[in-house]
Amino acid sequence: MAVEVAFSPQSVNDGDDSAAMHHRPWRSRATLSSAVERVERFLANAGFDRAPWLAVAFAFGIALWFHLPNRWNWLALIALCLSCGFGALGTMRDDGRFPFLRQAIVVVALTMAAGVTTVWMKSVLVGQPAIARPMATTLTGIVKGRQEQPAEGRVRLLMETHEPGTGRVITVRLNLPQEADRKDIGEGAQLRLRARLMPPAGPMLPGGQDFARTAWFAGIAATGSVMGDVEVLQPGGQGGWLGSIKARLSRHVRERLDGSAGAIAAAFASGDRGAIDKADDAAMRDSGLTHLLSISGLHVSAVVAAAWFLAIKVLALWPWLALRVRLPLAAAGIAALSGVLYTLVTGAEVPTVRSCIGAVLVLVALALGREPLSLRMLAVAAFVVMLMWPEAVVGPSFQMSFASVIAIIALHCCAPVRAFLAPREEPWWAWSARRMAMLLATGLVIEFALMPIGLYHFHRAGVYGAFANVIAIPLTTFITMPLIAIALILDIIGLGGPAWWLCGQSIDAMLAMAHWISDRPGAVTLLPAMGKGSIALFTIGGLWLALWRGPVRLAGLLPVVAGVVTLALLERPDIMVAGDGRHVGIVGEADRTLLVLRDMRSDYARENLTELAGMDGSVLPMARWPNAQCSRDFCAITLHRGGRDWRLLLSRSRNMTEERALAAACDRADIVISDRWLPRSCRPAVLKADRRLLSRTGGIAIDLEKRSIRSVAEDQGEHGWWQGERRESRSSNPQKKADAKIT
Repeated sequence: MAVEVAFSPQSVNDGDDSAAMHHRPWRSRATLSSAVERVERFLANAGFDRAPWLAVAFAFGIALWFHLPNRWNWLALIALCLSCGFGALGTMRDDGRFPFLRQAIVVVALTMAAGVTTVWMKSVLVGQPAIARPMATTLTGIVKGRQEQPAEGRVRLLMETHEPGTGRVITVRLNLPQEADRKDIGEGAQLRLRARLMPPAGPMLPGGQDFARTAWFAGIAATGSVMGDVEVLQPGGQGGWLGSIKARLSRHVRERLDGSAGAIAAAFASGDRGAIDKADDAAMRDSGLTHLLSISGLHVSAVVAAAWFLAIKVLALWPWLALRVRLPLAAAGIAALSGVLYTLVTGAEVPTVRSCIGAVLVLVALALGREPLSLRMLAVAAFVVMLMWPEAVVGPSFQMSFASVIAIIALHCCAPVRAFLAPREEPWWAWSARRMAMLLATGLVIEFALMPIGLYHFHRAGVYGAFANVIAIPLTTFITMPLIAIALILDIIGLGGPAWWLCGQSIDAMLAMAHWISDRPGAVTLLPAMGKGSIALFTIGGLWLALWRGPVRLAGLLPVVAGVVTLALLERPDIMVAGDGRHVGIVGEADRTLLVLRDMRSDYARENLTELAGMDGSVLPMARWPNAQCSRDFCAITLHRGGRDWRLLLSRSRNMTEERALAAACDRADIVISDRWLPRSCRPAVLKADRRLLSRTGGIAIDLEKRSIRSVAEDQGEHGWWQGERRESRSSNPQKKADAKIT
């Protein structure tokens, strides 16, 4: 029976406000409940593997610890994660609704809290505050590590000593000239020497390499160089049997193969990259082949696969053993031991450890008859690496290593790819063609996955790497590395010469291809420093594409496209000032050449300025620029940006200057930049970037068009490595003052 209710206009108007007030919360709750139900249905029907997302949550917690500025933020994040996790866990007992969503909240929140806690504990336990200031002093200490770098003409030593003045035990990294090296300067040697020490350098400019952070987690308090002769108080050895094997193996390979081929063969055999020529290293990097020089998945997989194949073939020749032992299990054990030994000999870097763990898991899966190529296997390897080295999450090695493997697994687990590679009756040439096409497709996917990471960390990325890898990877895996192994075995009986010659030819062919590709027009993409927002978009999109299944994974293209748009809108800063104030770069005045304040003897300074500006490395001193007015002590230049002229005054020397003359020059300038302390009477119209300001902000990048400033200090917060470098008081925020002036 229908019931009709009539409302008069007056009654509707009288009750409208109260009805709206009563029903709006109901509608909001209904909308929220509907959204939650949709999320619950999505999680219930997605059919995804949860282990990779746990690894992502753990890594996200670690990354947030680096991004957030101080301990109160870290504590607040941990408290928030614990509240969400235990809150959702508590409601699961009272209300059985939304089990998938609540389980996700509990596990993800607690895993994120564990990530924050892990990296914070590692920082507290191993972090070594830097020395207070640069110094030249005499040190007595014990060598803890030694790395030969013939291409640089030096030997790098890690030495444990006492800090002058305080007496605390510190670890310093010293560069010893090769001509001053001696055989008894090995691990365990006690030395007395004179050295010039510096605190580990932070980023030279916003977006630059942060060696201070790396040194903090490595326990290094100072870096420097040895001056004069070294007095050996007690000779050392080669660092145990592993260190001895690595040193002897590297030296033996370089003796058997001369030049670049020997240096690269030594890198393949022992992980020693110190002898690789700079030009060859640059060519490999620009052609997308530099990953071949770092011991990682390709090399470990080749060693493990070769050991497994040889073991199962040799063991099968013993009938008694073959009838009583499962040969795949025995071969897997031998291959695992080979992979572990190779990892230890080559230095046990993060990519090598990850690859070794992955290879062992693959062997276990094969022995148990399980699927060896899975994201779950990769998640286990990621957890092991992050528990041991949580700081690796924000480094390029970890990111590139795992991104490439995730891309490979995600691609090969797709249904179309499985169908394309499925066994079928076909001629050998068709089978080979499909494999080559898949290899090319895999190379392209890896290049797309690694390009944002390369642009973020190195501000450059190779374009033709996929095509180069189609040739270089099979060449390295099936020709070069087996030839190295065969040559080393034949050297036992003195017959390794022909194998070494063939090995050298294969490496020379790879180098020739690398140089040819790197010299092609457009082989390298250069971009200025990109922000954290851009790399976050690429990371979110890439993980969404890789870890979900079905059509929903295509939603990951949205953040990827947004990231590409941010890169397209990326602009170079107009002025870049290093943290010491000595090195200044100006963009946009000399075509594709960077205008610099001083002649640059330091490759490090030039590469930082040009890479962060997204330029090809050519610089022009300001004194040679016709539009600049330079004296022995100062340079003055006018830039036209944003519809107005900006007058710059830059100091070139530390000579005494008459104060009133300096004050008058500052009054005529908009921006003054100096590597020394300027008097208060120097008052430019917009910004005074002198030693006082730069000692607290670090390097700065100025965008005159947008009238904004980025500083190194913005990304550092109160982390230990920045506090160790900047001991001056930071009670005020000079960056905000600078922003206010320029705005």
